[in-house]
Amino acid sequence: MYGVVLAAGQGTRMRPLTDHRPKPLLPAAGRPLLEHVFDACIDVVDEFVVVVGYRSDDVIAQLGEEYRGTPISYVEQTDPAGTAHAIEQAREVVDDRFIVLNGDVLVDTELPRALADAEGHAIATTPVEDPRSYGVVSVDPDGSMAAIVEKPADPPTNLANVGCYAFDPEVFEYIDRTEKSERGEYEITDTLDLLLSDGHDVSVVEYDGRWLDVGRPWELLRANELLLTEIERDVRGSVAGGAQLDGAVVVAEGATIREGVRVEGPVVVLPGAEIGPNAYVRGSTVVGPDARIGHGVEVKNSILLSEAAVPHLSYVGDSVLGRDVNLGAGTKVANLRHDDASVKMTVKGERVDTGRRKLGVVLGDGVKTGINVSLNAGVKVGSGVGIEPGEVVLRDRDEA
Repeated sequence: MYGVVLAAGQGTRMRPLTDHRPKPLLPAAGRPLLEHVFDACIDVVDEFVVVVGYRSDDVIAQLGEEYRGTPISYVEQTDPAGTAHAIEQAREVVDDRFIVLNGDVLVDTELPRALADAEGHAIATTPVEDPRSYGVVSVDPDGSMAAIVEKPADPPTNLANVGCYAFDPEVFEYIDRTEKSERGEYEITDTLDLLLSDGHDVSVVEYDGRWLDVGRPWELLRANELLLTEIERDVRGSVAGGAQLDGAVVVAEGATIREGVRVEGPVVVLPGAEIGPNAYVRGSTVVGPDARIGHGVEVKNSILLSEAAVPHLSYVGDSVLGRDVNLGAGTKVANLRHDDASVKMTVKGERVDTGRRKLGVVLGDGVKTGINVSLNAGVKVGSGVGIEPGEVVLRDRDEA
């Protein structure tokens, strides 16, 4: 069986983190999202087919020709035009039954297994409290799909489309017949309607496990939190005698923990990273390759990408720091509103309630702050932007 993984999109809702990398390569628990997707289905597939597009060379360079012994083929979607269009690109490789997963959606291993065990075409669903924001699936008495309707005002069931499928190769004939939707895209749900109208059964796999679509920056933090609950203590790097490591802490070979440091897991410290002296790092945090946390710094529930630096006398909480970020001495991140309401963040020009009581900042690659800078909760700073010493940043900043 093939595992077709969709990883072609740019992920504009995740900007500025996707300015210089495709969204499926964003790290959670120290590894790209795409690898977590592979882990979920590796036991049921014989070959991965990755649909690439935006910065495809980066994906290929990261994954190579195989993953944990399972071969990988790549097909390119040069002009993204919907899910059906993305799946259609795999036609040149796939000649047998296949499952479809998104490269930025976290699920448990039970879901790919259930799809693989289903007969013929299949769609995965999960019960949700308010299905009005999803594709909603109705089920016939025999357990097959009766219909699917997108974002209905009056949902017929509480079963949301997870966006994971299994298909026989004949589905490509129906993708050929699929017309563009009102959004101007070729939707796989329209393809399913064509299958139903021609009398084909579509099995419904009901799933009640983990399902996280990592589409926005705070969802990357959530993915990190969930995945870090699964790590076990593993200390291989250099740890000074005066440092204190509590709980599930991973210190990779080549990482350094200096005197006076306290680390409370779950925390992952990757190769080349340095913490301390006299720093406090607590879960759920990942300190990326060659990143630096220095003297008098506290970092909580955050992701630092490679070569990010918080050298001294700073606080960073519930935040994502891009590659090569450097925070000047005394830079502080606010991660809590005084009115105790959930933090809002701007996504593609719209203010969105994140649902998180605590959320700090998202800094693109290469952001630099001067000394004594204050960054407000929910602020995003674009890649390469510099913040002047002493500034109080209350709104998103795309330019210095």
